[in-house]
Amino acid sequence: MIEQLFGSKTRVKLLQLFLANPGRSFYVRELTRKIDEQINSVRRELANLMGIDIIRSDSVNNKLYYEVNQGYKHFKALQSIFSVEVPQQDVSPASQGDLLKRLQAVGAFDVIIATGSLVGQQGTDIDLVLVGSSNKQKLEKLMKTVELEEGNPVRYTVIPESEFKYRLDIKDRFIITVLTGKHSVLSDTSGLVKKFQESK
Repeated sequence: MIEQLFGSKTRVKLLQLFLANPGRSFYVRELTRKIDEQINSVRRELANLMGIDIIRSDSVNNKLYYEVNQGYKHFKALQSIFSVEVPQQDVSPASQGDLLKRLQAVGAFDVIIATGSLVGQQGTDIDLVLVGSSNKQKLEKLMKTVELEEGNPVRYTVIPESEFKYRLDIKDRFIITVLTGKHSVLSDTSGLVKKFQESK
């Protein structure tokens, strides 16, 4: 319905994202990851939206950032239209793959579980569970970048595989809460999560 009204799926996704995050700016590649659309399509729709002054841009450190123009005369009306259509801040399959690749570049993780704010669930204590080992400095640097992209703190923990196995065996409350709540398993090369879920 909304797509028919506004003529483009990419345009609708962009409007949903911008209107749900007034005051926050995004760069192009971040937008393509968040809405899971091709970069050419995103660039075209950004130009269209800027042409009618809904979106404005600003250059920071030679990188172009875009944000919704809250002074646009129909800003409140658009927010009202899109209020029921605002997408849950979830990890799309495309951005899951992107996050997985980036994490694998800084550590050797047998299990990676996205939860909490990364799957659109608020009020949780953790957003990312990493089982294995990592280069601590590189991981911290990556997570700071992810936090900037998400616009929120990303709480994460690194657990050695032996400890994770033990916690599964004793049905540790923290691990069980993660696995019984809303979550997305980005990697399970050891099969530990699958075995646990099959045994329930």
